[in-house]
Amino acid sequence: MRILLALVAGGLFGAGLFVSGMTDTAKVQGWLDVFGNWDPTLAFVLGGALLPMAVAWRLARAHRPVVGGEIPQPPTSPVDARLLAGSALFGAGWGLVGLCPGPAIASLTYGGTGHIVFFVAMVAGMILLPLVTRAAARRSTVAAE
Repeated sequence: MRILLALVAGGLFGAGLFVSGMTDTAKVQGWLDVFGNWDPTLAFVLGGALLPMAVAWRLARAHRPVVGGEIPQPPTSPVDARLLAGSALFGAGWGLVGLCPGPAIASLTYGGTGHIVFFVAMVAGMILLPLVTRAAARRSTVAAE
């Protein structure tokens, strides 16, 4: 049952990204080009996502998930250099290519070679980050001794 619900939720999410235009790289880049030929239509998509999620998080506090488990608590980590660097990289990639992880996955079947290259690079970055982070932590530990 859990896998079926995940499949339905993922399908609805992907369909929503497609219908809203979030998988259209030109539309996303037009939304991000606030000092040029700005396309404000994605503001309705982003704004329209906030209200249902605010309601869902409020309701989630008083209920348990339908398929069991626990609803994760919001993160309490502070804004630090790692978060800021990750946000900057995310924003740079989004602005340069017009894709972020959700739309990248949703557009794999029709987006062409550029979307596949972006997806492969994104997955490579996700795999490499923990390795690079651990190596940097080891170096700083050795340097501190």
